[in-house]
Amino acid sequence: MQQVNDSLESTPMSNSTYQTKPYELSTMPPGVPYIDGNEAAERFSFYGMKAILAVFLTQHLLDNQGQADGLTEDDATIWVHTFNFWTYLLPAAGALLSDWLWGKYRTILSLSVIYCLGHAALAINETREGMTIGLALIAIGAGGIKPCVSAHVGDQFGKLNRHLLPKVFAWFYFSINIGAATSMMLTPYILHETAAEYGGALAFGIPGILMAIATFLFWVGRNKFVHIPAKGGDFWKETFNESSLRSIGALIPVYFIVSFFWSLFDQTNTSWVFQAQDMDSVFFPDTSFEFTVLPAQMQSANPILIMVLIPLFSFLIYPAINKYFTLTPLRKLSIGFFVATASFTIVSVLQGVLDAGISTHIAWQILAYLLITAAEVMISITCLEFAYTQAPPSAKSLVMSMYLATVAIGNLFTVMVNKFIQNEDGSNKLEGADYFWFFTAVMGVASILFLFVAKSYRGQTYGAIADGDDNVA
Repeated sequence: MQQVNDSLESTPMSNSTYQTKPYELSTMPPGVPYIDGNEAAERFSFYGMKAILAVFLTQHLLDNQGQADGLTEDDATIWVHTFNFWTYLLPAAGALLSDWLWGKYRTILSLSVIYCLGHAALAINETREGMTIGLALIAIGAGGIKPCVSAHVGDQFGKLNRHLLPKVFAWFYFSINIGAATSMMLTPYILHETAAEYGGALAFGIPGILMAIATFLFWVGRNKFVHIPAKGGDFWKETFNESSLRSIGALIPVYFIVSFFWSLFDQTNTSWVFQAQDMDSVFFPDTSFEFTVLPAQMQSANPILIMVLIPLFSFLIYPAINKYFTLTPLRKLSIGFFVATASFTIVSVLQGVLDAGISTHIAWQILAYLLITAAEVMISITCLEFAYTQAPPSAKSLVMSMYLATVAIGNLFTVMVNKFIQNEDGSNKLEGADYFWFFTAVMGVASILFLFVAKSYRGQTYGAIADGDDNVA
């Protein structure tokens, strides 16, 4: 702690002067707790809103006269995945603002205010117009800050504590899921209990309050952070140089396959919720322990399992596998893709059972969540660190935004499929289990293709993990 204080005291701090280089510390940087706290609150707001979005659009949406105006499940799916598309496409604009004009801190703080306004719009206006405005503002705010926050974490580390970066990315992801798990359990319950009297005001308003808290926490930590200045006119020359373009070119095939994983994963917010609505959701019936899980609450299984699986993979599964062969990032990704395929195989089988008119319990979805979450640990966390380490220092946010664009592309694929399969009479070309089997097959083919992509990948590790060595991942 004394080392941290000495480092802080050696740098003048004011509203206009900040630390612009990593502290010479062998321990965690002083700004990390503020980043983790901000991320936990911001993720509570984001995932709390997303947890109820599909249900709200189908069951609680109103017209301008205050009458019920709910969407069909197909249309709600398109709305949710279109929102996801813009949320994960706009990080490119956030990276541009950050690295070219404003710097990461100013970009994050400014767009967080827009983010808060989006939550306010959802809480105030429950019509399609209100949803459109609110979701647009949230997409701008959440999307714009995404590449900056991840890169801002890496910016806090210097030569002496760079060995802690893999650990801090794991804890960063852990904080995301603390916020997500809490909100995914709480927000659907709030909507269910208060919608009749208050509509979506409380269910959308509480995530908005958490976003305001996240913004405040980030502002409080301003004098603890390392602020890497924007490059101004040098941005274009430094960012789009031979080294960065070579890195981007090498990553494109990897990112293309990753996008199909997100097409599957983000359906936990839509098709999995709609499937859960047709399942028995009562646990321990006719006992004193009886309770009912709302279909939207099942989404909380993912962040809860994440908090269990991150240490399990880090301290048990990965070390065990490494005894037999070196588990490189690309090998983690490859295994994760096949695990994701298995998770959708389970929901496909479950939907087939429901299509046959056989009652099945919602608890069976937990097995599918276990596998999709294990795949997320191997894919998302690995990609988060991999994107940072494969980017030269001048292009960190750009490459991070490219990784986030894989989520956008995956959701766009889902939107396109859902639009294509709709018939004019309201039926679908892919009914019931056929819908899930289609995405299972897509992921299976993508998993096989990635084996060839991984074998041919040649990249260079930069920055916080290596000293510019040519390390093939």
